Amino acid sequence: MKWIVSLGALVALTVILCLAYALLILAPNLPPLDAVTDYQPKIPLRIYTADNVLIGEFGKEHREFVAIKDTPPTLKNALLAIEDARFYDHGGVDLVGVARAIFSTFTGGVKQGASTITMQVARNFFLTQERTLTRKLTEVLLAYRIESALSKDQILELYMNQIYLGQRSYGFASASRAYFGKPMQELSLAESAMLAGVPQNPARHNPAVNPKRAKQRQMLVLKSMLKQDLITQAQFAQASTEPMHINSSPVFETHAGFVAEMVRQSVFAQYQDATYTMGLKVTTTINKAEQEAAYESLRRNVLAYDQRHGYRGPEAFIDLPSDEDARNDAIDELLQKHPNSDRLLPAVVTEVAGKTVKAELASGDTVQISGEGIGFAASALQANANKDLKIRPGALIRVTQDAKKNWAISQLPEVDAAYVSLNAQSGAYRAMVGGFDFNRKNFNHVTSAWRQPGSSIKPFIYSAALDKGFAPSTLINDVQLSATTTDSLKWDPRNDDGKYDGPTAMQDALAQSKNVVAVRILKAIGASYGRDYLPRFGFDADKHPLNLTLALGTGSVTPVQLASAYGVFANGGYLVSPWLIKTVTDAKGKVLFEANKPDTPAEEARVIEARNAFVTDSMLREVTRSGTAASASSKLGRQDLAGKTGTTSDAVDGWFAGYANNVVSVAWMGYDDPKSLGTREFGSTLALPIWIDSMRAALAGSAPTERTPPDTVVNVDGRWMYSEYDNGGPLKTVGLDNPDSD
Repeated sequence: MKWIVSLGALVALTVILCLAYALLILAPNLPPLDAVTDYQPKIPLRIYTADNVLIGEFGKEHREFVAIKDTPPTLKNALLAIEDARFYDHGGVDLVGVARAIFSTFTGGVKQGASTITMQVARNFFLTQERTLTRKLTEVLLAYRIESALSKDQILELYMNQIYLGQRSYGFASASRAYFGKPMQELSLAESAMLAGVPQNPARHNPAVNPKRAKQRQMLVLKSMLKQDLITQAQFAQASTEPMHINSSPVFETHAGFVAEMVRQSVFAQYQDATYTMGLKVTTTINKAEQEAAYESLRRNVLAYDQRHGYRGPEAFIDLPSDEDARNDAIDELLQKHPNSDRLLPAVVTEVAGKTVKAELASGDTVQISGEGIGFAASALQANANKDLKIRPGALIRVTQDAKKNWAISQLPEVDAAYVSLNAQSGAYRAMVGGFDFNRKNFNHVTSAWRQPGSSIKPFIYSAALDKGFAPSTLINDVQLSATTTDSLKWDPRNDDGKYDGPTAMQDALAQSKNVVAVRILKAIGASYGRDYLPRFGFDADKHPLNLTLALGTGSVTPVQLASAYGVFANGGYLVSPWLIKTVTDAKGKVLFEANKPDTPAEEARVIEARNAFVTDSMLREVTRSGTAASASSKLGRQDLAGKTGTTSDAVDGWFAGYANNVVSVAWMGYDDPKSLGTREFGSTLALPIWIDSMRAALAGSAPTERTPPDTVVNVDGRWMYSEYDNGGPLKTVGLDNPDSD
């Protein structure tokens, strides 16, 4: 009995001393409450498509502020059930729990919790996580002050938006997207319970990292909700067995890394470091469906090219230790150095038996590859295969899984590619893929890769020629220059296929991409005139040669520059600048920037006559009907396509630039360290397939369109020309009558 009295006296004395210390020493030095009374959450920069799909987020903290009134009751109940069931009844501090924690601290017993949500708010905003008596008493004092300054709903709102929940996510709205890929308003009871279980220990209860422990914690939350009559037995049973689909890494709703980075750079130039904390929302002009189609098309066709050119062998090799733990560590270390490239997964070979390969993924799963899955890399399984090519235990390979869940060996491509599409009338970006894998190589080929355009430059030379008396029906002699001159030539260009057709109509020559004809046309109008004509389309004159090789695209362009230039033919003769950002708003929705761009170009943007644009367009349409890009019309099932293939010397670059229905787009493929793509590769095999698959989505649901001819053009025998050249006007022939006429 005396022992109990002594213990009670000790506890009472301890409480009195703690209160005195708190009131006399700690209270006068408490920090001001501005951080909670004027809450300014650090909300990251978020970037969206025109149809409001999140494509990028930049900031140290992933956070999305949601008012308490917009918080789902199920999530709110789940959180209170496990963290603070008496939240709306107590004054901010659970006195019994605090006394127990203090006593435990003095007696060296097991550390006790007892923190209410208000106390957690005090700790998260003002204190450290250290476990000391001073910190605990300060926490209590701050909790009382917070309760006197804010309502219960305001306190809960602070907590639910500020608390750290793993995966760099702060607040439940951000965590909902990180773990489940959805706004928290769409969370199920089971998902709400799992999130509510995270705050106690975000590392231990992280659903992506520790799914088993997260499940155990979720069950504890559900049992608490059931005990407090917040859910029924039926709801408990359903939520307990609901499968959880957890994102293991941040996933955006479409692949637009190059777009997001381009926006980030632009916004940072304006707002500097505040870019990442002030909650800016940027809406772009990008169309989600078109962007995703472009991304998938580019990757699919790059991989198709890569597989046409053979297996190059594993990416790396290690010697696998015989000890199991050391073996697992070695595999994990190697896999960490070679991250996923979307669905191209790294795997370490653990066993090779005949034509069957077993390999371990980063997830720890073992996959087996055999049959057709081996085909691409069959040569690497031969007994006499070169050691750098041979697939053996310890080799790091890439594997993919098809729709039927069958695994196959693949590889990361060395070649790269780009695709960009614009609204031909306004210049707004519709889709942009700057390369095969943004995370592997974030160089944006669309905006920054200066490459030779090859034959894709020819339409601009033809356009220049129209104003010099040429027409689609003009005959040009398709024979080598050396055949029509007695002069010695330093350069005697040839057609790619080595075939020459003699007198050829200009329109047919463009459709078949006749090199000699393009050179003869430029020779006739003058290289100076041809080069000086290019800036009308947005090209840099100083990046193009002042000689006849200009006709074959030996200058330099970027894919977006080429797309904008082709837009001049698509929109009737206007040069419009590409633009990407529609609006920028702050965290409260206030518009900070809005691009007031016209839907159609102003007359002052005209760079060529309407008749020139129309006639050039008519020739470009023939390219897709009967020429080098005829597969486009057949595969897309439309006759309103226009464009031009481009292949540079030795097939170093492959292009296709084209348009339909006010969508103008360009596809390119090549090596960053320029080298030949192969003697049998052309723009039609490299870039055109990317363009076709991407444009299928861009043109979906739109009917083919025909352009209304200007009054200044006439159609003669199926070919358009300027009206003044009708009935025997001053049309030229080149290289026919006079051997030296061109």
